[in-house]
Amino acid sequence: MADHESIRKLAAALVNDMTEAGKAVSTAESCTGGWVAKAITDIPGSSAVFHYGVVSYSNGAKEHILGVKNETLEDHGSVSEAVVEEMARGVINLSGADIAVAVSGIAGPDGGTDEKPVGTVWFAWAVRDGGKIRTETSGEHFDGDRDLIRELTVVHALQGVLDRL
Repeated sequence: MADHESIRKLAAALVNDMTEAGKAVSTAESCTGGWVAKAITDIPGSSAVFHYGVVSYSNGAKEHILGVKNETLEDHGSVSEAVVEEMARGVINLSGADIAVAVSGIAGPDGGTDEKPVGTVWFAWAVRDGGKIRTETSGEHFDGDRDLIRELTVVHALQGVLDRL
């Protein structure tokens, strides 16, 4: 179970480690509504490592701001591996950051299907590696109410950034 204190501790570790590494992070968020960016920017000194945050709650925002292809959205749906990968690539390219995290999920209480039940969340991390950008994705299912699903998503996103530093 996540809580606000564990999110704060993860964000503080992320800001510290990124500062020491001289790296910067950006976010592209849907179901968390900017909570990952908020967690990072709640930490003093985060302005040295946080470049950009995009809340792309609608498909239109995913397309127009982050460059997610309409075909990807139509073929896979907004909560999918393909979409979060394009979201992460979009925000890392927009921001010039060294690492980016993207999240899209179904936090509920409505919106779930048999194929994608409430609690389904997709993550993507984009990392600059020399002149290339490599991406890694993760699909998770979290149990709980809307708040808990979103908290667990923030924790997983922050931990994923730390793991990729």
